[in-house]
Amino acid sequence: MIEKIGRATLRFQNMPSVAGYASVVGKKELEGPLGEGFDRSISDSYNGCETYEEAEAKMQRSALNIAAGKCGIEMENIDCVFAGDLLNQCIGSSFGLKNLGIPYLGQYAACSTMAQNLIMASVFVESGAANIAACATSSHFCSAERQYRFPMEYGSVRTPTAQWTVTGAGGCLLTRAKSKLRVAAASVGKITDLEVTDVNNMGAAMAPAAAETILSYFRDTQTSPEDYDMIFTGDLGAVGSKAFYELLKNEGVFLKNRHRDCGMMIFDRTSQDVHAGGSGCGCCASVLCSEILNGLRDGKYKNILFMATGALLSVTSVGQKKTIPSIAHLVYFKSEQ
Repeated sequence: MIEKIGRATLRFQNMPSVAGYASVVGKKELEGPLGEGFDRSISDSYNGCETYEEAEAKMQRSALNIAAGKCGIEMENIDCVFAGDLLNQCIGSSFGLKNLGIPYLGQYAACSTMAQNLIMASVFVESGAANIAACATSSHFCSAERQYRFPMEYGSVRTPTAQWTVTGAGGCLLTRAKSKLRVAAASVGKITDLEVTDVNNMGAAMAPAAAETILSYFRDTQTSPEDYDMIFTGDLGAVGSKAFYELLKNEGVFLKNRHRDCGMMIFDRTSQDVHAGGSGCGCCASVLCSEILNGLRDGKYKNILFMATGALLSVTSVGQKKTIPSIAHLVYFKSEQ
């Protein structure tokens, strides 16, 4: 049963269970602070393929295959998969998953895609539309760079506010069968636009959406930061996290001591040249499907909020000098004994 709370929050009475999850990352991500927790890494940017896009598609397929294998679920028993990436027409997902034979629903919410996938899968499982629903999300530094910025051969200089697109993928399976890790609630974000135009400062563009969504969730549920062990954001990075704190401070909400950002977690900014941190929808997907869910599984956390943020720009809108609208979706995970 799904209960609507307030304007945008859904509470799941039966709470869909996380049956299995897995992460695949690139070499730079493996060398970061979370390296030991990832399930698989690729040795080079091409991942044994001819193009970066094919490499990303293969990573996403691998993440889903590993997740299913870890919990003993066969592909033919998955009722549907919600998947997305940053490439035009989500070709990382469609080409990556096309041979798996699973009913497919492509999703796009920029870097917040993993949270959107989880919300959709949770609704399907909770409502009975699916017994098992899968989520898969990916990004790749090289494929994203040549789509949104410049080809790698150009050798462009990055600004201090720029973030490094994570080469990574996450796969997760939700089921009606009971397990320890559960999805208790979710909140759908609204498109927020404070007219940021700097494409090299995604953190500033996404911070207002993150603040809007979490404030809405707290109002809907009558909860506060103190009710959760940790609040994870997708990839605000150093600049976006600071703006996020300031926006919440203006509303009397203080969560700095209970907040971690996936874009800040996946790299070591003191030793890895990533400027303001990590980004890309593979960033929060790979961190969720390793460090975060491992923490819930192992008892480090009992309840957490996972809120992925996304900048809804495109090469067309940037070329037309438009602003950068953003979105943030939130998922509430619990560890049940």
